[in-house]
Amino acid sequence: MSRILATMTIVLGTLLAALPATAFDTKARAAWVYDLTTGTVLLDKNADEPLPPASMSKLMTLNMLFEALRDGRVRLDEQFAVSSKAAGMGGSTMFLDETDRPTVEELIKGIIVNSGNDACVVVAEGLAGSEEEFAKKMNERARALGMAHSTFANASGWPHPNQRMSVHDLGILAIRLIRDFPEYYGYFSLTEFEHDGRAPDNRFNRNPLLAMGIGADGLKTGHTEEAGFGLVGSAVQSGRRIVFVVSGLADAKERAQESRRIADWAFREFVQKTIASKGSRVTDAEVWLGSNSRVGLVVADDLSVLLPSLAQGALTGEARFTSPVVAPIAAGQKLGELVVEIPGFAPVSVDLVAEQAVAAGGFTTRLRTAFGLLARRVMAEFAG
Repeated sequence: MSRILATMTIVLGTLLAALPATAFDTKARAAWVYDLTTGTVLLDKNADEPLPPASMSKLMTLNMLFEALRDGRVRLDEQFAVSSKAAGMGGSTMFLDETDRPTVEELIKGIIVNSGNDACVVVAEGLAGSEEEFAKKMNERARALGMAHSTFANASGWPHPNQRMSVHDLGILAIRLIRDFPEYYGYFSLTEFEHDGRAPDNRFNRNPLLAMGIGADGLKTGHTEEAGFGLVGSAVQSGRRIVFVVSGLADAKERAQESRRIADWAFREFVQKTIASKGSRVTDAEVWLGSNSRVGLVVADDLSVLLPSLAQGALTGEARFTSPVVAPIAAGQKLGELVVEIPGFAPVSVDLVAEQAVAAGGFTTRLRTAFGLLARRVMAEFAG
């Protein structure tokens, strides 16, 4: 028996991204935009360049803290001590002093809303004993999470030549915080927090998107002279969630404008379409030595894609599978994949599985197959 990789073109629908979507020209030095609902990268501008992340790197400190909460190593109501180092931090702070014993929940709010550098040091020392040891653990965890272009020297994003993150890595981190920690993600939408009546001028969340009415619910801004102005944002409209990161903008106003433009573009330029529903038959495949001679190939899960909103035409996909399929075959067994090419995007795919079980054929099936092979061999020799 000879098995080959079979391909078959399938018409999937009446809408096609015949042309790539209108390109987005951003003023940001680096930008990454991702549709979380369909797993589609919408924009990649210098996305893997390691850059100073400023306070956006506080998301990694929060990730480490959320992991500790999830693992039961700390509790939300647990109190942490404030060292002289933490109390002496400059920049944005919660205005903690050495007599304070803030709870973990207060520190979370202080990091997200107040962008507290002092809160980050308190967390680092509380979890790892020192900020230096915490930075080592941040680097180890970043590598484990696939953040290939990030290095950490501190917990707060304070300027340091070894404090670097790419906007792509920041996006990976944002996606993790949204997906893996839904019980804590709501803190990112808080617009105001003031610890113990202190710092009234620093009680408001700097994320400009939260007040724009565009479905934004996170995540973090950042700014230093070296880094410029940046933002890690996420928003939901009509069931679609986007995550985006911008870095290197000129000022807070430009950051707000570019972030709003990106969100509007991502939601208005693209539409989500389910082009193949779970369980729908795409094609069938020949079966070798089975009780049936063919088996249906069906889509394992709904396949949703993003398409430019004004695109027209016929959308096609390619079914790829090895034929014939050797019996026995279990219902739901993966037999191939359906791959859809959309101009301007990476290909998307979904598994093709067996529509029904096919048992191995009995003696009669094997005898008939053997005679068939013999007949084909004789005919081939005769033709030769």
